[in-house]
Amino acid sequence: MMEVDAAPLEIAGPVPGIEQVLTQDALVFLGALCANFQPRIEALLAHRREAQTRYDAGERPRFLPETDEVRRSSWRVAEAPADLRRRTVEITGPIDPKMIVNALRSGADVFMADCEDATAPSWANVIAGQLALMQAVRREL
Repeated sequence: MMEVDAAPLEIAGPVPGIEQVLTQDALVFLGALCANFQPRIEALLAHRREAQTRYDAGERPRFLPETDEVRRSSWRVAEAPADLRRRTVEITGPIDPKMIVNALRSGADVFMADCEDATAPSWANVIAGQLALMQAVRREL
């Protein structure tokens, strides 16, 4: 378990339902993630800038030498679990309550909530969509 002493994050754009989606516990968890991973993120971004400078000078990207074994070996992914094998009919749709209800009642094998392309990703829409998904899994829609 990750032990990080982090104060809760502050959300500067309050919208209806936000307290149900971004609870204090969730904010503390996100704060801990930020505190834990920020040094690594900064190092990776610095490495990316250095690599881009080399690419701009003509160097070609290449695989890391330590990953050579993965490319040379013969491997397969595990078979999909039985409950995920039937995906004959899939529905992808926006994350508004009416569309979620219609998708879940459609008889499709899978519903993929589209939080990006099918939804204008404004802060209010993202929070409202997450709230609708939370209600759907709790059978509250």
